[in-house]
Amino acid sequence: MSARLTLVLIAATTLADQLIKAAALAHLTVGEPVAIVPGVNLGLGFNEGSSFGMLSGVMAGRPLLMAALTGALTLIFAAMAFRTRAALERVGFAFVTGGALGNIVDRLRQGAVTDFLDLYWRDWHWPTFNVADIAITVGAACIIAASVPACRRKETAHDQR
Repeated sequence: MSARLTLVLIAATTLADQLIKAAALAHLTVGEPVAIVPGVNLGLGFNEGSSFGMLSGVMAGRPLLMAALTGALTLIFAAMAFRTRAALERVGFAFVTGGALGNIVDRLRQGAVTDFLDLYWRDWHWPTFNVADIAITVGAACIIAASVPACRRKETAHDQR
């Protein structure tokens, strides 16, 4: 996968996240969930912490600090995306970078990350999340999969052709 394609994937991930969050902000109201199918609601929320609301008490009211910390990590992931030769790993780092950038934009624009996807089972709810979080999770899964020895051998064999 080329550097140009990596950049396009990062940009597309960030753009998709921001467009879908804009729709959520325009059509959803905090405290008024919209049922989609059993187990899935759309419910607008805002997260000042890190993933799944961790550190929200510590980071409340400090969006620039959280954006700076996330930004530093995002730069590292972006550098890794452009340095690796393994396609699956590159895709993974691109998704992580694009998702992180989407959440950084939220922090800089409104002081918190917009969340709207609510998965639940009976009275138990998973922490509300967004498209950026999905991209980060899928990206991490790609990176892990790329590190599996059998997958590495396939990529090496493919690169040598």
